[in-house]
Amino acid sequence: MRNHRFFFIAASLAAILTSCRQDPLPSVVTVPGSARTKVVCLGDEWETSSFLVKLASRPSDVQLAELQQEGVLSVEPLFKSFSGKEDLERQFGLDRWFVVNLKEDASLDDAILRTASLEQVAVVEYNVLATKASDCKVYPAVEQYPTRATADKFNDPMLMDQWHYNNQGSKAYSTNIAKGADINVKDVWSGLSCGDPGIIVAVVDEGVKYDHPDLKDNMWVNPGETPNNGIDDDNNGYVDDVYGYNFNANGPISWSERYYDEQRRQWVGDSGHGTHCAGTIAAVNNNSRGVAGVAGGSGSKDGCRIMSCQIFSGAGGGTAKTVSNAIKYAADMGASIISCSYGYSSAFSSDNAYKRAVGTAEIDAIHYFEASDNNPVLDGNIAIFAAGNENHGYAHYPGAFYDIISVSSFGPDYLPAYYTNYGPGCNIAAPGGEYYHGVGEKSMVLSTVPKEIYGEDYGYMQGTSMACPHVSGVVALALSYAKQQGKTFSRDEFKRMILASVSDIDQRIGATKEKALSGYSSFSMAPYYHQMGTGAIDAWRLMMHIEGLPTLTSQIGREQWIDLSSAFGTASVSLTYLKVEVPESAVTSMGLQKVSPTNADKYPAVVDENGYAYVQFGRLYVHPTAIGSGKITITAVGGGDHVGGGNNPPGGMELTQSISLIAREADGGNGTGGWL
Repeated sequence: MRNHRFFFIAASLAAILTSCRQDPLPSVVTVPGSARTKVVCLGDEWETSSFLVKLASRPSDVQLAELQQEGVLSVEPLFKSFSGKEDLERQFGLDRWFVVNLKEDASLDDAILRTASLEQVAVVEYNVLATKASDCKVYPAVEQYPTRATADKFNDPMLMDQWHYNNQGSKAYSTNIAKGADINVKDVWSGLSCGDPGIIVAVVDEGVKYDHPDLKDNMWVNPGETPNNGIDDDNNGYVDDVYGYNFNANGPISWSERYYDEQRRQWVGDSGHGTHCAGTIAAVNNNSRGVAGVAGGSGSKDGCRIMSCQIFSGAGGGTAKTVSNAIKYAADMGASIISCSYGYSSAFSSDNAYKRAVGTAEIDAIHYFEASDNNPVLDGNIAIFAAGNENHGYAHYPGAFYDIISVSSFGPDYLPAYYTNYGPGCNIAAPGGEYYHGVGEKSMVLSTVPKEIYGEDYGYMQGTSMACPHVSGVVALALSYAKQQGKTFSRDEFKRMILASVSDIDQRIGATKEKALSGYSSFSMAPYYHQMGTGAIDAWRLMMHIEGLPTLTSQIGREQWIDLSSAFGTASVSLTYLKVEVPESAVTSMGLQKVSPTNADKYPAVVDENGYAYVQFGRLYVHPTAIGSGKITITAVGGGDHVGGGNNPPGGMELTQSISLIAREADGGNGTGGWL
């Protein structure tokens, strides 16, 4: 998020130690030149008491003994092995990673270079420190309570201010509001899925306030652990990991550690960032309080679960060791998705340059997570990252890595947010909020925050940090729905479905974007055209991909023809149609108006029994007036002008096809948002 997003300290395209220091080789250490290329380094700060080592082959007692050089206090595995996953750990080389701890007076550089000179060592990685480049700005929101009946699916009183879920164009959220600038989740909740407690999302971030009144019922709970007894009850290597684990402090989750920085004259430390992201993913729905979560359930304890994998704690940032262990923990303890609103702000020329500069421990852990099988739908898991908030023309790593989903951000005007990264590596866009819309903080993203910090349980934030959990929540919903439908997919197939389930952004991008307040001038949108990934995540489209239904797009406010060839083939124009059925849910959602067939006396047409749609010459005729989604069922004859069988003359086969229809303010019109 803009000045709210956490990222590791920046570096340029450093690939070896010499790119980090002018004179990296202490004069007392003689190291072959080839050893230098084994050393990876990022940024200007790292732990001086430890570093990471990856061996070239499976470890032996001899190899480990050779790591015990001058100045070394101890050598220990970087990752805790998890029973039953030893083969997968070896597949991704996690068993070959070690942490080398140094004695108090030892030279880090000397020890690293001596280690790099060992033949059995493949990589030596500085244990780089993470930091928060953030003013931790949150706009607290006073909790509202239900005072009247609501037309929404859920009774959460602050849901009406979550424009990012269902944007009907109210000027209360932007002076330049765009109907449909949301994730199109309303109709998914109404008839398809609200979540599933078997689908777990790990929030790799600050700690999540697990006793928050709008989160506690959707927190993942480790069934093998007894709270606060100081014992590792389930023998997984972590003590009291009830709702997750604080990998920064090596203990239970925390979320409100702050202190006053005299030099900066401000409070620093925890900001509620992880709690805010968790609320977007799965705040408890339909509980008559606060906000709704994308996959927060229906109010019957059926929401997806949040696991807190804490890598930032108080004023302290994580390390390469912390991040890598948090991701492996998510894999081992059953998470299907990791939602990661952090990254590296450097520009890397390629995935290989990133791996050389940052090291491979984190990528090894991510790929181990993706290959773990934690749900009945996929043959693996999904990693989702924020693209970054520096307005750079590229996504930041790790999200920019070729096989990881990276999320850019748009505001309530359906335009790229002023802070979002865009371009190469950015795969998909989602609502991240944006302050400058003439309405104050209401144009930002509303979610849960720790009351201990802000005096309220809810608050507004903005950034790709907020866009990322929207996609994580939609993916959690999709896994829930696929599980309900008994569908299975490969991990790569499912990723393609996610990126194809989008609405168009380009059709909104004009010459400039106007700013409403604070003297923030308008700026050109030209650099963003075709640079926001495949488009804006659309929850309804993703569910329809799971069902295997074609999705067609209509424009609100006018009568129109919609081609049915994607449902009935290129010969749809010559088929004989028998019936069109429009359910009441679709009528209500899209505000369908009654229509009358043209030239019905000359040309055949079939009409919905209530007059809300008709089919003629392979085209559907409708008149939507509201943003929404629904299904319509059409029956035709294949192979003749009537159905055969019985005493009928030879005829064709009855074909019944359901289609998905989305009504938006405008769209590219090809059913995939104009992108694919």
